[in-house]
Amino acid sequence: MSAKVYIVLVNWNGWADSIECLESVFRQHYDDYRVVLCDNASADGSLERLADWASGRVPFSLPADSPLRRLSDPPLPKPIDFARLDRASAERAELATDPPLLLVDTGDNLGFAGGNNVGLRHARARGDADYVWLLNNDTVVEPDCLANMVRRLEREPRPASCGSRVLFYDDPGVVQALGGSRFNRWTAIASQSLGRFLPDETPIDPAAYERRLDYIVGCSWLLPGRYLDEVGLMDERYFLYYEEIDWVLEARGRYALCYADDARLYHKEGRSVGTPTGERTSTLRSDFYIFRNKLRITRKHFPLGLPSVYLSSIVQALRRARRGQWDKCWLILAILLGKRRLKTL
Repeated sequence: MSAKVYIVLVNWNGWADSIECLESVFRQHYDDYRVVLCDNASADGSLERLADWASGRVPFSLPADSPLRRLSDPPLPKPIDFARLDRASAERAELATDPPLLLVDTGDNLGFAGGNNVGLRHARARGDADYVWLLNNDTVVEPDCLANMVRRLEREPRPASCGSRVLFYDDPGVVQALGGSRFNRWTAIASQSLGRFLPDETPIDPAAYERRLDYIVGCSWLLPGRYLDEVGLMDERYFLYYEEIDWVLEARGRYALCYADDARLYHKEGRSVGTPTGERTSTLRSDFYIFRNKLRITRKHFPLGLPSVYLSSIVQALRRARRGQWDKCWLILAILLGKRRLKTL
């Protein structure tokens, strides 16, 4: 009998990506899983479109030139049994049946951590989650991805969580991340993801990459169900960025980090949204969360590193000024001086 897995996805104005993702997820070569999709108050009618898709009322189709059409086409037979709950009912698992798909209206934009936590609370309340898989809705997965991640954790003698081989959706022959990344506590900068831009066919030593992991990238992360009780849920104060790093730090000394090299998926990485490296093209909004959360995570876990994090952030503010990005420069300096809330940007 397979261990039961709850697959948690968060959707925000991305129903088309979510449908393509679900079409690949429901092709998993794995016996026992349930999908919990949490919609963060989308304004594009996502929940209705997802319900129509699951019911078979709206056909699913991909462009003929879609690079990964084989993973989600032809469309799955419909209908797919599903239920729809509000946040409170989902978190209390007020569900008489056990459908393969649960659509949850969270009622607000709760951010990455908050949206995932709704699904995690549901899994915990059900009481039968051997594992939970956090999966971005803008991914598509190989049919054996979940089975290979579970197999890796079941081989591990220590309590552990697991990442996977993440490839670029638009360039499937190139690695986006081998499990996760490094984190520099003295600058609060996450380095470029391990293996990034390697050709997929490049021979690697998975164990060597696994030893270098400081955290698992949040687009694909398999955790034991008991993690939720022993470590707790994700810290929702981050809203966006650094949540997965914080969650790993909360589990220091209790849970190891593993990497399943044969668990493959493809991620439509956003090209206009900044990341904790702070080095790629970013929006004003993403800069706010990145630099605010640098300070938050440092105060929480490495308070002795605050002076160097401040210095590093000043350097990055000056880089933005040198590029003529004065709005971003002033925003970073305002955060360093105590700005904690985001106005409409």
